[in-house]
Amino acid sequence: MRGIGIVRKVDHLGRIVLPKELRETMNISPDDGVEIFVKDDQIVLQKVNPSCVFCDSTAELFYFKGKIVCRGCLEETRSHVV
Repeated sequence: MRGIGIVRKVDHLGRIVLPKELRETMNISPDDGVEIFVKDDQIVLQKVNPSCVFCDSTAELFYFKGKIVCRGCLEETRSHVV
């Protein structure tokens, strides 16, 4: 990991603001999801890149019963209906 020399304080609600330069560098837009991990004594943030629960594709994604499914898998499930 590398430091970028920017320090932010945690507000009274536990929030921090990611600097604009960092958001631009990491291609993080408003409403993007960010996962939070703990590794030893570090807090790690990672941008969420949604993918199909069946094949991990990131193209043409849809929500189906609360799960993310790509068009190909969705069409394949339709052909297996009994």
